[in-house]
Amino acid sequence: MEEHDIIIVGAGPAGLTAGIYAGREGLKALIIDKGVTGGNANMAPVIANFPGYKSIPGLELLKNIGNQAEKYIHIQEYEKIVKIQKKTDTITLKTDKDNYRTKSLIICSGTTYRKLGVPGEDKYIGKGISYCSICDGMLFKGRDVLVIGGGNSAVTHALHLKDIGVNVKIVHRRDELRAQKYLQDKLHEVGIPIIWNSVVKEIKGDIFLKSVIVHNRETDVDEELEVSGLFLAVGEKPNSDIASNMGVNVDEMGYIITDKNQKTNITNVYAAGDITGGVKQLVVACGEGAVAAINAYEELKIVK
Repeated sequence: MEEHDIIIVGAGPAGLTAGIYAGREGLKALIIDKGVTGGNANMAPVIANFPGYKSIPGLELLKNIGNQAEKYIHIQEYEKIVKIQKKTDTITLKTDKDNYRTKSLIICSGTTYRKLGVPGEDKYIGKGISYCSICDGMLFKGRDVLVIGGGNSAVTHALHLKDIGVNVKIVHRRDELRAQKYLQDKLHEVGIPIIWNSVVKEIKGDIFLKSVIVHNRETDVDEELEVSGLFLAVGEKPNSDIASNMGVNVDEMGYIITDKNQKTNITNVYAAGDITGGVKQLVVACGEGAVAAINAYEELKIVK
């Protein structure tokens, strides 16, 4: 079993930044991700608040960060971690492909998109239901779609879909959006309709999605809307089960608890990015990844 100085779980913005900092210090480091490099950030249609870029698609930005990280650290994609154990000064990781040993661990496992939990949802994922407008938006050009949600992600997806010629409406369960003001202003400017105080009750179709039952919570009335697509942006669930199973403390929502140095309650185990909750922004994830790697390095230096 090969030993590493640092293993980073997750190849999103936090994990990649941690990898850059760890690799530049000459540490024997590795990134492991169950999916592809970039994580959820790949699905952001447009990022307009990352320093150095007026506007850039998430996929392009994360590709740039990934290319930089690969100069310093190996990234192992499509490898799922099954179990993590810590014994004295050694941490072992068992994946679906191999076993690893490391002195320090940085958990950047991010979050998973939440589902609506309604009839028809599982059947039509990939057949009309999507979480990524930049990936699938062009499939719906000139067609009617709904974006479900009221936060920054929902509004960003709606704006992108409108921009590429999709007929889009937002469905939100409250009477006001949670998105930042500049996004709401843009939404109003381009004239995207919002169905207020409403939730999706059922998703219908044959081979592909064809209609959605929308329930108005205020009037208690159901309406069937004919649409070709549904883009979901209703929040995320932290991927913290592996961490909590090894004894890492999490809060009531399942997010990993860290101090200002990104340390968890377990020695030599750190966490960074969306998995820690708080302000979920790309620049914050990158900053936390850097902090975690620097402190992990300093801790290793003391031990040596």
